Amino acid sequence: MTDDLLARHRAVLPGWMPMYYGDDALEIVEGSGRRVKGADGRTYLDFFGGVLTTMIGYDVAEVNEAVQRQLATGVVHSSTLYLIRHQVELAEKIARVSGIPDARVFFTNSGSEANEAALLMAANIRRSNQILAVKNSYHGRTFATMAVTGHRSWSSSSLSPLNVQWLASGDRLRGRMAGLADGDILDAAVDDLREVLATVTAGDVAALIAEPIQGVGGFVAGPDGLLGAYQKVLSESGILLIADEVQTGWGRTGEHFWGYQAHGVTPDLITFAKGIGNGFALGGVVGRAEVMNAVPAISFSTFGGNPLSMAAGNAVLDYVLDHDLQGNAARTGAILLDGLRALDLGCVGEVRGRGLMIGVEIVRPGTTEPDPAATVRVFDECRAGGLLVGKGGLHGNVLRMGPPLTLTEEEAREGLAILTGALSRVDAEARIS
Repeated sequence: MTDDLLARHRAVLPGWMPMYYGDDALEIVEGSGRRVKGADGRTYLDFFGGVLTTMIGYDVAEVNEAVQRQLATGVVHSSTLYLIRHQVELAEKIARVSGIPDARVFFTNSGSEANEAALLMAANIRRSNQILAVKNSYHGRTFATMAVTGHRSWSSSSLSPLNVQWLASGDRLRGRMAGLADGDILDAAVDDLREVLATVTAGDVAALIAEPIQGVGGFVAGPDGLLGAYQKVLSESGILLIADEVQTGWGRTGEHFWGYQAHGVTPDLITFAKGIGNGFALGGVVGRAEVMNAVPAISFSTFGGNPLSMAAGNAVLDYVLDHDLQGNAARTGAILLDGLRALDLGCVGEVRGRGLMIGVEIVRPGTTEPDPAATVRVFDECRAGGLLVGKGGLHGNVLRMGPPLTLTEEEAREGLAILTGALSRVDAEARIS
């Protein structure tokens, strides 16, 4: 990097912050549409969108203009102790699209904070700190959200304010659900839930928190109807359902606006963040009024719901709805998924996902053994070809792709060509070795 920015970064920022591409770390200096320019002078097609956050692309006129209008007022902050018009407007829109009757909305700055707030609300109304969570999940880096994250790489402390019990993930490649048909997975999952409730919980349980599709976990998902099957059991004891839609919301899966809608269920609480701000710090919780109002003390958010982020959020949600980006995610996602599933490569253990939320699991040919080293090779080959993708999964062997929902069909085919080329080269290397 021209001014040794990486060395400066390492000198003043914590060592536990991961950096893509190691000693060849990338500084992104410009963006337009679905492409970014690096300080290395190269232009890249972005299939990761700042971890599924730059949801409608870079340099979007409607968002820029909304933010600039708010900046022109001179008011970028007032706190939620004052009326904020953009906050009310965005809350009205989110309540309307949430699918929850008589919904209330609380805004935060991130998905971690949103999940933390949802856990607080559930614990308050149920008078219990017992939480059910799912193995291989990720819900954030704050104290309570780390406690319900079932992914060892991201669990930096064994201390917890919650009593957490774990349900099996929907991983079909390995683990207790491997090789099962969808109906058998549903039966096994319900049996697992009933066993957990009967054996390792005491008294009231507050809630189950679950991602419809596990994000950091490598886009692992159980079959459609899983959350609905869970809720039938949960409702017998009044246990709440929290749908973590930080990565799955706003039409990204193509088939539905929210990931939970594939499951025949209506959650008590939905958490959201990332894409709704398109890069501005914006998250929140939407849920049933009874649950949302359960916090017994005074509480507010200094920065959550601030006028600038709210202006951006309103423009982003309007853009998503006005341009049918859910439909576009279904169309362009099908190009990617169909193309990847047509590959016959030994290093590809599984292609999974929906819409523009796609994971490719990299394994040692002929096995289900994770191959993180080959994953890094494909990851680097993609960058060399002009494509940015992400990584994840419990074993660090899943390529994660969450392009902006504005991706064109031509860009989808361009990215697919780069990706399949990278996979083919790494697969050929594996065969030779």
